[in-house]
Amino acid sequence: MELGNIRTNKTRQGFVHAVSWISLILFFILLSGKGKFTYNSFVMYGFFGLINVSIFYINYLIILPEFLSKKKYWWYAVSIVILVCTSSIFKYGLAKMFEDIVMVRGMKKQYHLSFTEYFIGASFIGCFFIFLSTAFKFMIDWFVNENVKTILKNEKLTAELAFLKSQVNPHFLFNTLNNIYSLAYQQSEKTPAAILKLSEIMRYMLYESNEELVDLKKEISYLENYIELQKLRFKNEPFVNLIIVGTADDQKIMPLVLISFVENAFKHGIATKAESPIEIYIHIEADKVRFKVSNKINRLNKDEQAGIGLLNVKRRLQLFYNDRYRLEVIEIEDIYTSDLEINLN
Repeated sequence: MELGNIRTNKTRQGFVHAVSWISLILFFILLSGKGKFTYNSFVMYGFFGLINVSIFYINYLIILPEFLSKKKYWWYAVSIVILVCTSSIFKYGLAKMFEDIVMVRGMKKQYHLSFTEYFIGASFIGCFFIFLSTAFKFMIDWFVNENVKTILKNEKLTAELAFLKSQVNPHFLFNTLNNIYSLAYQQSEKTPAAILKLSEIMRYMLYESNEELVDLKKEISYLENYIELQKLRFKNEPFVNLIIVGTADDQKIMPLVLISFVENAFKHGIATKAESPIEIYIHIEADKVRFKVSNKINRLNKDEQAGIGLLNVKRRLQLFYNDRYRLEVIEIEDIYTSDLEINLN
């Protein structure tokens, strides 16, 4: 259904563009012919109008996405010069075919334009249509980005609410508080630390994660607290390996995006066997973070809600990071691995 909607929207947009340009060209033909379709006005605004429209879309659909959007400014400038010069030469060749209509000036049409004069004029018009298509591209991108921001805001709210529902619920709180109670009953030295970690998790989830971006080090600290609380569920020490390479300084990341993979590992994995621990690997660079989680699949766990959290986070990644992230999910011989890489710039 979503693919069908995309195709329908593209067809509708193409139809609107075609009708708009045809209407505009016909308007100038009629205006030039004083309300009539004349041969001269058709040549002047029909043929050459289509060439100008072609310049518009070559820049809009090919040159801008290929070079300017990718910040290849030098190649963009070269491409524009080539497009303007090529189109102007092509226009001159076409104009020579209709020389008595296109190349003459003056009341009595006694003056014929030279190649240089015509080339300069055609180049100016070509530049105008390039400017027009560039402005149109920026305007469309602005509206699209605003729409994406609105969608992302709603998606983030939905994700946070879904996450709170799945984690901060009576079952989660009951298990955690019960574990902490057991520690307190045993007068364990771990009790204050467990209470503090639960407090930090609640504070982060309810308050600090409301921003569009949060400090990467806070997100990692949140993961560490979550892992420590999850360990309280096990009678014996669970087998969980957390490896962090690099330093989190001023990097920013979308909040509550990494936790879903760790939650999935604890929920559907096995952490009671030394030969197949839950492996969590974080590699931090100045402008990039790689996050990898592996776990042995617990085939006895038949949770009907499995996968919803990961689908949710995939949707958020696509909306926020677009082409600035890579996610691979692999299942080989009962080992489930999520490998995420995010460009933080």
